[in-house]
Amino acid sequence: MTTKLTLDPRWTVVFAGDSVTDCGRRDDPAQLGDGYVRDLYDGFGADRPRVVNAGISGHRTVDLAARWPTDVLAHQPDLVSILIGINDTWRRYDEDDPTTPESFEASYRELLAPLTCPVVLIEPFVLPVKPSQVMWSEDLDPKLEIVRKLAAEFNAVLVPAFTELTRQALTVGADTLADDGVHPTAAGHRALADLWRATVLEA
Repeated sequence: MTTKLTLDPRWTVVFAGDSVTDCGRRDDPAQLGDGYVRDLYDGFGADRPRVVNAGISGHRTVDLAARWPTDVLAHQPDLVSILIGINDTWRRYDEDDPTTPESFEASYRELLAPLTCPVVLIEPFVLPVKPSQVMWSEDLDPKLEIVRKLAAEFNAVLVPAFTELTRQALTVGADTLADDGVHPTAAGHRALADLWRATVLEA
Protein backbone atom coordinates (compact mmCIF):
# COMPACT_ATOMS: atom_id res chain seq x y z
CA MET A 1 0.00 0.00 0.00
CA THR A 2 1.67 3.21 -1.15
CA THR A 3 -1.20 5.58 -0.38
CA LYS A 4 -1.05 7.14 3.05
CA LEU A 5 -4.13 7.17 5.23
CA THR A 6 -6.38 9.82 6.69
CA LEU A 7 -7.95 8.50 9.88
CA ASP A 8 -11.72 8.65 10.08
CA PRO A 9 -13.13 9.36 13.57
CA ARG A 10 -15.71 6.64 12.93
CA TRP A 11 -12.95 4.02 12.60
CA THR A 12 -11.69 1.47 15.09
CA VAL A 13 -7.91 1.14 14.99
CA VAL A 14 -6.40 -1.94 16.65
CA PHE A 15 -2.71 -2.13 17.62
CA ALA A 16 -1.69 -5.75 18.10
CA GLY A 17 1.55 -7.20 19.39
CA ASP A 18 3.71 -8.05 22.37
CA SER A 19 5.16 -6.07 25.28
CA VAL A 20 6.33 -3.21 23.07
CA THR A 21 2.66 -2.56 22.30
CA ASP A 22 1.23 -3.69 25.66
CA CYS A 23 3.16 -1.25 27.87
CA GLY A 24 0.99 -1.88 30.91
CA ARG A 25 -2.27 -1.30 29.09
CA ARG A 26 -4.16 -3.84 31.22
CA ASP A 27 -3.41 -1.74 34.32
CA ASP A 28 -4.38 1.49 32.57
CA PRO A 29 -8.02 2.63 33.01
CA ALA A 30 -7.95 3.76 29.37
CA GLN A 31 -6.44 0.39 28.31
CA LEU A 32 -3.83 2.16 26.20
CA GLY A 33 -0.62 1.70 28.19
CA ASP A 34 2.18 4.23 28.30
CA GLY A 35 4.05 3.47 25.07
CA TYR A 36 3.80 4.32 21.39
CA VAL A 37 0.07 3.50 21.25
CA ARG A 38 -0.64 6.17 23.88
CA ASP A 39 1.64 8.60 22.06
CA LEU A 40 -0.25 8.01 18.81
CA TYR A 41 -3.64 8.25 20.53
CA ASP A 42 -2.73 11.59 22.09
CA GLY A 43 -1.39 12.83 18.77
CA PHE A 44 -4.55 11.94 16.87
CA GLY A 45 -6.27 14.81 18.64
CA ALA A 46 -9.86 15.35 19.70
CA ASP A 47 -11.34 14.09 16.42
CA ARG A 48 -9.67 10.73 16.82
CA PRO A 49 -10.83 7.21 15.97
CA ARG A 50 -11.47 4.56 18.60
CA VAL A 51 -8.11 3.03 19.53
CA VAL A 52 -7.72 -0.50 20.90
CA ASN A 53 -4.45 -1.78 22.34
CA ALA A 54 -4.28 -5.57 21.87
CA GLY A 55 -0.67 -6.10 22.98
CA ILE A 56 0.24 -8.82 25.48
CA SER A 57 3.72 -8.96 26.96
CA GLY A 58 5.78 -12.03 26.09
CA HIS A 59 3.69 -13.13 23.15
CA ARG A 60 5.11 -14.62 19.99
CA THR A 61 3.43 -14.63 16.62
CA VAL A 62 1.79 -17.99 17.28
CA ASP A 63 0.31 -16.61 20.52
CA LEU A 64 -1.08 -13.58 18.73
CA ALA A 65 -2.61 -15.82 16.07
CA ALA A 66 -4.35 -17.89 18.76
CA ARG A 67 -6.14 -14.86 20.21
CA TRP A 68 -6.66 -13.03 16.91
CA PRO A 69 -10.43 -13.72 16.62
CA THR A 70 -11.24 -12.44 20.12
CA ASP A 71 -8.64 -9.70 20.56
CA VAL A 72 -8.61 -8.19 17.06
CA LEU A 73 -11.32 -9.41 14.68
CA ALA A 74 -14.07 -9.07 17.30
CA HIS A 75 -13.52 -5.30 17.29
CA GLN A 76 -14.40 -5.17 13.56
CA PRO A 77 -11.34 -3.00 12.92
CA ASP A 78 -11.06 -0.43 10.15
CA LEU A 79 -7.26 -0.42 10.48
CA VAL A 80 -4.95 -2.97 12.09
CA SER A 81 -1.33 -2.27 13.05
CA ILE A 82 0.87 -5.26 13.90
CA LEU A 83 4.20 -5.30 15.71
CA ILE A 84 5.23 -8.87 16.54
CA GLY A 85 8.27 -11.08 16.20
CA ILE A 86 11.02 -10.11 18.62
CA ASN A 87 9.98 -12.79 21.12
CA ASP A 88 10.14 -15.35 18.31
CA THR A 89 13.85 -14.48 18.21
CA TRP A 90 14.47 -13.82 21.91
CA ARG A 91 13.15 -17.18 23.11
CA ARG A 92 15.80 -18.93 21.02
CA TYR A 93 18.51 -17.28 23.09
CA ASP A 94 17.05 -17.11 26.59
CA GLU A 95 15.02 -20.34 26.69
CA ASP A 96 16.47 -22.42 23.82
CA ASP A 97 12.99 -22.38 22.26
CA PRO A 98 13.41 -21.21 18.67
CA THR A 99 10.75 -20.36 16.13
CA THR A 100 11.70 -21.36 12.60
CA PRO A 101 11.21 -18.86 9.79
CA GLU A 102 8.65 -21.24 8.29
CA SER A 103 6.60 -21.36 11.49
CA PHE A 104 6.89 -17.60 11.91
CA GLU A 105 5.60 -16.99 8.39
CA ALA A 106 2.74 -19.46 8.80
CA SER A 107 1.56 -17.77 12.00
CA TYR A 108 1.93 -14.30 10.50
CA ARG A 109 -0.16 -15.34 7.51
CA GLU A 110 -2.89 -16.44 9.93
CA LEU A 111 -3.03 -12.84 11.14
CA LEU A 112 -3.25 -11.30 7.70
CA ALA A 113 -5.50 -13.73 5.85
CA PRO A 114 -8.85 -12.72 7.42
CA LEU A 115 -8.27 -8.95 7.30
CA THR A 116 -10.23 -6.88 4.81
CA CYS A 117 -9.20 -3.46 6.14
CA PRO A 118 -6.00 -1.45 5.69
CA VAL A 119 -3.05 -3.02 7.50
CA VAL A 120 0.20 -1.63 8.93
CA LEU A 121 3.15 -3.95 9.58
CA ILE A 122 5.89 -2.67 11.89
CA GLU A 123 9.29 -4.32 11.61
CA PRO A 124 10.34 -6.10 14.82
CA PHE A 125 13.66 -4.83 16.11
CA VAL A 126 16.53 -5.29 18.51
CA LEU A 127 18.96 -2.50 19.31
CA PRO A 128 21.91 -4.40 20.82
CA VAL A 129 23.07 -3.04 24.15
CA LYS A 130 24.78 -6.32 25.14
CA PRO A 131 27.39 -8.15 23.07
CA SER A 132 25.23 -11.28 23.13
CA GLN A 133 22.42 -9.44 21.33
CA VAL A 134 24.56 -8.83 18.26
CA MET A 135 24.19 -12.49 17.29
CA TRP A 136 20.39 -12.19 17.33
CA SER A 137 20.60 -10.90 13.77
CA GLU A 138 21.18 -14.47 12.61
CA ASP A 139 17.64 -15.31 13.78
CA LEU A 140 15.90 -11.96 13.31
CA ASP A 141 17.09 -11.12 9.80
CA PRO A 142 15.11 -13.90 8.07
CA LYS A 143 12.00 -12.90 10.03
CA LEU A 144 12.45 -9.28 8.99
CA GLU A 145 12.58 -10.38 5.37
CA ILE A 146 9.33 -12.31 5.88
CA VAL A 147 7.58 -9.25 7.34
CA ARG A 148 8.77 -7.14 4.41
CA LYS A 149 7.66 -9.79 1.91
CA LEU A 150 4.23 -10.10 3.53
CA ALA A 151 3.78 -6.33 3.56
CA ALA A 152 4.29 -6.28 -0.19
CA GLU A 153 2.13 -9.35 -0.78
CA PHE A 154 -0.80 -8.10 1.32
CA ASN A 155 -0.50 -4.48 0.18
CA ALA A 156 0.21 -3.31 3.72
CA VAL A 157 2.02 -0.20 4.90
CA LEU A 158 5.48 -1.20 6.16
CA VAL A 159 6.86 0.86 9.04
CA PRO A 160 10.66 0.37 8.87
CA ALA A 161 11.24 0.36 12.63
CA PHE A 162 14.32 -1.87 12.58
CA THR A 163 15.93 0.18 9.83
CA GLU A 164 15.14 3.59 11.26
CA LEU A 165 15.72 2.90 14.96
CA THR A 166 19.02 1.21 14.12
CA ARG A 167 20.01 4.34 12.21
CA GLN A 168 19.00 6.60 15.10
CA ALA A 169 20.87 4.40 17.59
CA LEU A 170 24.12 5.16 15.78
CA THR A 171 23.72 8.79 16.82
CA VAL A 172 22.01 8.71 20.22
CA GLY A 173 23.05 5.26 21.45
CA ALA A 174 20.99 2.08 21.52
CA ASP A 175 20.32 2.33 25.26
CA THR A 176 18.75 5.77 24.77
CA LEU A 177 16.05 4.14 22.64
CA ALA A 178 15.81 0.73 24.35
CA ASP A 179 17.76 0.30 27.56
CA ASP A 180 17.65 -3.50 27.39
CA GLY A 181 17.85 -3.62 23.61
CA VAL A 182 14.21 -4.70 23.17
CA HIS A 183 11.81 -2.57 25.23
CA PRO A 184 11.76 1.07 24.15
CA THR A 185 12.43 3.84 26.60
CA ALA A 186 10.12 6.86 26.56
CA ALA A 187 12.39 8.32 23.87
CA GLY A 188 12.21 5.06 21.93
CA HIS A 189 8.43 5.01 22.05
CA ARG A 190 8.30 8.60 20.84
CA ALA A 191 10.62 7.72 17.97
CA LEU A 192 8.46 4.71 17.07
CA ALA A 193 5.26 6.77 17.19
CA ASP A 194 6.84 9.52 15.09
CA LEU A 195 7.94 6.96 12.51
CA TRP A 196 4.46 5.38 12.42
CA ARG A 197 2.85 8.77 11.84
CA ALA A 198 5.35 9.75 9.14
CA THR A 199 4.97 6.43 7.32
CA VAL A 200 1.24 5.80 7.66
CA LEU A 201 -0.59 9.12 7.82
CA GLU A 202 -1.15 11.94 5.41
CA ALA A 203 0.65 15.07 6.53
